[in-house]
Amino acid sequence: MTHKPAFSLAMALAAATLPGTAAFAQTVPAAIPAQSEDVRLTAFLDAEFAAYVLTQPQLATRLGIKLGGDRWNDNSDEAARAEAEWRKASAARMMAQFDRAKLSPQAQVHYDIWALEAERAEISLANRLYRPPFYSRLYSAHSQLPDFLINTHTVADVTDLKNYIARLKGMPDVLARALERTQASQKAGINPPRFQFETIIEGSRKLTSGAPYGDGPDAALWADVKAKTAALVTAGKLPQAEADPLLEEAKAAILALQPAYGSIIAWAEASLPTAPSGKVGALTLPGGLEYYERELKLVTTTDMTAAAIHAKGRAEVARIEAEQDALAQQAGFADRHAFYAERKRLYPPRQYDDAARKEYLDTANAFVAKTRTLLPAYFGELPAYGIEVVREPAFSEVAGGAAHASAPSPDGKRPAKTYVHLVGTVPDPAAMYTLMCHEAVPGHNTQGDIQVRQHRGPKFRSVTGYVAFGEGWGLYAEAVCKEMGAYPDIAADFMRLDAELFRAARLVVDTGLHALGWTEDEAVKYMNETGRQPIERSRSEVRRYITLPGQATGYKIGMLKIMELRARAEAKLGAKFDVKGFHDLLIASGSQPLSILERRVDEWIAARAKG
Repeated sequence: MTHKPAFSLAMALAAATLPGTAAFAQTVPAAIPAQSEDVRLTAFLDAEFAAYVLTQPQLATRLGIKLGGDRWNDNSDEAARAEAEWRKASAARMMAQFDRAKLSPQAQVHYDIWALEAERAEISLANRLYRPPFYSRLYSAHSQLPDFLINTHTVADVTDLKNYIARLKGMPDVLARALERTQASQKAGINPPRFQFETIIEGSRKLTSGAPYGDGPDAALWADVKAKTAALVTAGKLPQAEADPLLEEAKAAILALQPAYGSIIAWAEASLPTAPSGKVGALTLPGGLEYYERELKLVTTTDMTAAAIHAKGRAEVARIEAEQDALAQQAGFADRHAFYAERKRLYPPRQYDDAARKEYLDTANAFVAKTRTLLPAYFGELPAYGIEVVREPAFSEVAGGAAHASAPSPDGKRPAKTYVHLVGTVPDPAAMYTLMCHEAVPGHNTQGDIQVRQHRGPKFRSVTGYVAFGEGWGLYAEAVCKEMGAYPDIAADFMRLDAELFRAARLVVDTGLHALGWTEDEAVKYMNETGRQPIERSRSEVRRYITLPGQATGYKIGMLKIMELRARAEAKLGAKFDVKGFHDLLIASGSQPLSILERRVDEWIAARAKG
């Protein structure tokens, strides 16, 4: 049965008092008195957002709301259409009830973003057939569901544990519906590439190996539910006598996953002989170029074409290589090639072992903690919650896999985390510093911490995100680390440029794959030789771009816009430029489209110029 959004105003007002988190503590009165337009708009948007959260139980869990914690999102086509219709109707209600001209500049941002989300929902709906649940290398359903339970579904009390078990029981049905959607896309000519089927098979087998399925170490979900249950027992929140039958119930639910994953493995194995390989970009799909251009619009929040992005990427590659040459010469080398050769001599390729993993995590966490102490001179808004660097879960860890970050829960009980893949070849140790600046401090974990704690303005701004803004901020944060003096030596700064070169190469590779007809091997060769990535990481990255078209372009496009806006502010304000104020302007009010960000920076410049 399809669970459709609750559209009535009564439901929206009731939803505004959802229990379980301070984020929804503010009630919305049945009759809002005459107040400023800003206050009225915030109340309206909070009610609308609360109604939306009722239809998204996984989002509710992220927000710390227990309501719906025993269910998964309805990811059916019917629910997606209903959401797009609801967003369109909600934007229309807003426009009918509010005069935008009467709102403050900040409230106009909220108004514009809510309206924009309705437009983006329509674009996403148009691209839905191209995004089947098992297609994406990063977000495939077979790994995303257990990842959510392990890393997002916290268990603070018995209710949380029972909800966890209920979600375990619901997984087979969710996986079956995800498989149906993917098969429907296959029939339309949108088939996952061969390597993705191989990834699905390997990951599904890992998830259903070991106890309680057979001999060996505990399977990931069984280990997780046992650990979370034991924590409740230790804390005195659950008697052991009550924990034992709940664990048996959880074990039965986990065992019931084996047939579900068996069906996925059988489908993937049957699909392998006809799965595409080699040339597998958007151009190979029916209507693929139009699909890709829509994805670029969603990701970059601009109207840049694939051709323009490709040209920008090549120009950036040339600029960064010149900067690397200059830095290498400053260090006494002939050029960047000589510097790279010296780093390879000092740190020849070796494989990760337990000692190398511990060293990486210890060094990374210490660097993040030290960098955090540098923030007050450059930021007014500071992160308040814990930030941890941890290893990627075994069922999704791959050699050369991309690190990624998660925001903390709004109450801070679940800290912000940066996940790193610690298998395969150990990277140059100087590269770790840039990665931590991007993912942790002052990058994603910092921005996410500030965003989830927002208390000014509508609640939806705390969870709405844009790739170009978020990843642009992460890449800009790498440059801020240099400004703050966080990098310990020239090698670390050189590897900062190496990381930026990698992101510039992404613009070339992503558009090459999806708009110019490059093969996978051509893209890997460019990423390895020009992007300077090891061959295993080049392969992993390219496969990510193939199954997530456009996403990789957001990093450099976002950073370039932020750098452009900062240069504009510094040039126009001179001595009046305040770096702390500029950074707070960017991240203190949440993620935003680049067009809106540019407008806000121009308004900030004008206001400070008058002050």
